[in-house]
Amino acid sequence: MSAIEFAGEVEGWSRSGGPFDPVLLTARDEAETFPAEACAALDRWGLPDYYVPSRFGGRLTRLDEVHALLRTVAARDLTVAVAHGKTFLGSASVWAAGGGQAATTLARDIMAGEAVAWGLTEPGGGSDLLAGELTATRRGSGWSLSGRKWPVNNATRGRFVCVLARTEPEGGPRGFSVFLVDKQAAAPGTVRYLPKMPTHGIRSADISGVEFLDARVPADALVGTLGGGLELVLKALQLTRVGCVALSLGAGDHALRIARRFLGERRLHGRRFSELPHARTVAGRSVARLLLAETVAFTAARSAHQVPEELSAVSAITKALVPTLIQGQLRLVGELLGARGFLTGVEGYGGFAKIERDHQIVGIFDGSTWVNRSALALSLPVLRPGRRTAAPTGAPVHEWLREDHEPAALDPLRLGVMARDNTVLSSLGDLVARLAAGPPDGAGRMAARLLDTYGELSGRISGLRPAAGPPPTAVMRLAERYEWCHAGAAALALWVANPQHHDRDWWRDGLWLRGCLALVLEGLGAPPPEATATFDELGSLLLGDAGDRVSLLGTPVEVSA
Repeated sequence: MSAIEFAGEVEGWSRSGGPFDPVLLTARDEAETFPAEACAALDRWGLPDYYVPSRFGGRLTRLDEVHALLRTVAARDLTVAVAHGKTFLGSASVWAAGGGQAATTLARDIMAGEAVAWGLTEPGGGSDLLAGELTATRRGSGWSLSGRKWPVNNATRGRFVCVLARTEPEGGPRGFSVFLVDKQAAAPGTVRYLPKMPTHGIRSADISGVEFLDARVPADALVGTLGGGLELVLKALQLTRVGCVALSLGAGDHALRIARRFLGERRLHGRRFSELPHARTVAGRSVARLLLAETVAFTAARSAHQVPEELSAVSAITKALVPTLIQGQLRLVGELLGARGFLTGVEGYGGFAKIERDHQIVGIFDGSTWVNRSALALSLPVLRPGRRTAAPTGAPVHEWLREDHEPAALDPLRLGVMARDNTVLSSLGDLVARLAAGPPDGAGRMAARLLDTYGELSGRISGLRPAAGPPPTAVMRLAERYEWCHAGAAALALWVANPQHHDRDWWRDGLWLRGCLALVLEGLGAPPPEATATFDELGSLLLGDAGDRVSLLGTPVEVSA
């Protein structure tokens, strides 16, 4: 089945009286009650099967498939995507551990519709995993868990929860382990739920907590190796961060649908709003931000298959940049909508305020922008150009970003905790040369400027050396510039990889590429003079037939049957 067929199903469910009826979901949001009808519809369709790797009987063979499906759900209602997709995040540690009886059993339960939560954070601990105080103590052949995990998505509704627990009193990098807890199997009184939290966005999601009171779990509840919990979580986060950004793309899709309608209906001073140059430019910027976010996300999904050893860096870049791009896009759409962006109960527009509220949480999931950028900053001394001594192996990036490319099998055992290269960004020089061999001229000039800017950045990174502690502000700024350069390289690679699309609407004359490179150069402090005209072109195209589907891949990703 294709992603577009799934989208048709979701569209049907969105009609009056259906489980995705906006009236129903708005009521759920206002009452802060779980969107049970929508999640049940996704269960019946079989979406949980795509959270389970094929080696365990599921349908997860490609991360871009999961992206396409979660993006479709998020484009209708972000809260539903958060509530349902959490099972993929919650189970990632089990898949990253490589297998075992726990994986086989969990796979069966997920495909039967059971939800899985991921208990990482604790009260007062924030993103510091080493600050966790929930303990796991040996009791006979099993373990006893004591402590709290809060706040956690699906903490109450999820039958299973993967928790990071302290297994050595002193903690430390080798003092934590991961346990998969079946809460239904716990003795009465040993598992207590913490109340649902009132939240600004995703109000109907189950954001609550769980407390273990000497809760006994069997020996096989241990996931991976004893003391290997921190490393396992860091590897699982690489997969979940790539998955999370599909939520942002869906929010961006939804916002652009609203913007397109508004531009087509609104009149100001006797003219259509879309005829005003500033309105078109703002709309074009919104389009460019979505397309650049899509490019970075798609590249990350393919990287997980082709260069998983580099995913620690790629996933951090992706999770830092994509939600930031979409949050900026939502601000632009809000600027266009004006008062309509704040009103509720207005047919066609009342949902925008909800999108804007809901999306803010995506930037926090699995590490905030600051957390991910900090991780990247600490990696820069290892990633610095010229450090690599071995010749690159495998297909070049412009080959494995072809739309029709069949990615290598997903192998979590190849994930590492510290990337030593970035194939995408290392290919920038070759990609610019390939672009210079043909049209479009405007993109070629911007690409050459990007290459020069990356050369300057490389010189600054080359002087860095590994250091303990949080990175200083100057290094954080270098990491942000590195993210923009990576995004530009990803856009060039996607363009070079898919010449069969070059005569299509968004691709013609390199339009989307010019828009993305203009954003990248602006982010690097080197705005190109042709940026405004490029954004105006993108805004005009949004109002035409091509605006029905703002996406770079002309044929939706085929989803495994």
